Amino acid sequence: MADRLAALLAHFSVSARTFHAGALCGINALDATEPFGQLHLVRDGRVEVRHGVRKALEIDEPSLLLYPRPMAHRFITDKRHGATFVCAHVQFEGGPANPIGAALPPFVCLPLARLPACQPILELLFLEAESENCGRQAMLDRLFELVLIQILRVLMEQGQVEAGMLAGLADERLRRALVAVHEAPERDWSLEALAEQAGMSRTSFATAFRDRVGLTPGSYLQRWRIGLAQKHLRQGRSLKLIATEVGYGSEAALSRAFRAQTGSSPREWRNSDAVDA
Repeated sequence: MADRLAALLAHFSVSARTFHAGALCGINALDATEPFGQLHLVRDGRVEVRHGVRKALEIDEPSLLLYPRPMAHRFITDKRHGATFVCAHVQFEGGPANPIGAALPPFVCLPLARLPACQPILELLFLEAESENCGRQAMLDRLFELVLIQILRVLMEQGQVEAGMLAGLADERLRRALVAVHEAPERDWSLEALAEQAGMSRTSFATAFRDRVGLTPGSYLQRWRIGLAQKHLRQGRSLKLIATEVGYGSEAALSRAFRAQTGSSPREWRNSDAVDA
């Protein structure tokens, strides 16, 4: 079976930065002003989670709570005993253009008991969180990044994402076409060629792709290519080289597709991205 995450993670990395380990008591809030999300591991204790004034969920067993994008949230715990957390900021390279981050729901809550393959990582992470070992920060950050990959696996394997790219990657046939696009965006992918990758007829493939992924195959291909182009633009690469690598025959063809996708030319986008950085 093709590796569904290899090309995604090779092109668009995910990173974590641990910022809390220990008890949280009473009311604790995180705003959405910073350009990253959070991954919280609740080791013990009861936690009420609120999004604004609305009670979103109640956690009463060891669980993880992932916010892949900035989203304000509050935790309400017992004032005296609280709950034990280990928390990290998470960042998906490219921000909103990152296809992994964009494919995830606004938040994910999973009991740790549903992550059996992750137990050795979690045990080491909790042990490290309690220690004062040298390299503790770097160790925790890397362990959180491994947990993120495990979350992606679970969401696909357990079919917990109903639409979008991850839903397509969970489909035994569609995943072959998606992986082919991710691994070789420079190829001249026709609808027939992608349907052949999936082992489906042209019509069946187009319908199934649109229903599961939420885009036509052609729209998805363009979005993937332009996402890669944006990454290369941030790295200062020339439009001519980028056009060849992401599947456009010329700078002009890339510029037309780029403007259709983003509303601006590659140079305009690069200048505005540099100002925002």
